Amino acid sequence: MPRRPRIILPNVPQHIIQRGNNRAVCFYADEDYRKYLEWLKEYADKTACQIHAYVLMTNHVHLLISTEQPEAVGAMMKALGQRYVQYINRTYKRSGTLWEGRYKSCPTQAETYLLACQRYIELNPVRANMVPHPAEYKWSSYRINAQGEPDNVVTPHLMYTQLGLDEQSRQVAYRKLFRYELEPKLVDEIRKATNGNYVLGDSRFAEQIAEALGRRVLPGKAGRPKNEMVVK
Repeated sequence: MPRRPRIILPNVPQHIIQRGNNRAVCFYADEDYRKYLEWLKEYADKTACQIHAYVLMTNHVHLLISTEQPEAVGAMMKALGQRYVQYINRTYKRSGTLWEGRYKSCPTQAETYLLACQRYIELNPVRANMVPHPAEYKWSSYRINAQGEPDNVVTPHLMYTQLGLDEQSRQVAYRKLFRYELEPKLVDEIRKATNGNYVLGDSRFAEQIAEALGRRVLPGKAGRPKNEMVVK
């Protein structure tokens, strides 16, 4: 089956997942996480990509990115992925691929889903039972967005800045979003959209993108088309 072309539009945030090959480990030591973040910042700057949220898990990575140039995301991920693989192979005297094919992605409707997607990303370590609270996991953007920890990787999205009039009020409002877990239905919706390369948004958002691209951007319904004749 041919690959579905990516849905990438200017200034529409992209939720990205990149997994280790066969879900193998991608980060072995603290220095590996630091190197990845260092190069994430470097290549995001070079390609004019903005990173709104991230989490580096043991065997995969989540990023929330936006850019004015649709081709910039792919260029950033390619350069970052190659540089990191070279580092891992050299450091741990291994060879071969590290990543599981191409990364997964989905365009995310900012007005209704961006903050939910940020929560989904930063709650990954909690869902994986690695920590009881996202603040206890140091390889995510939670401490930056929720506690104002110094950082040069994250660029706040407009939807985040609208949470308050200043940094402190935004952080308080953002922390309140984490009082409750994401609804299982929403978690499943984000996963399906990202893994299937479909849009994450309401029906109007999907219709607008489908019209702009001239193709389907949501999963088709299973089963036989209603008007199809059945020959017995």
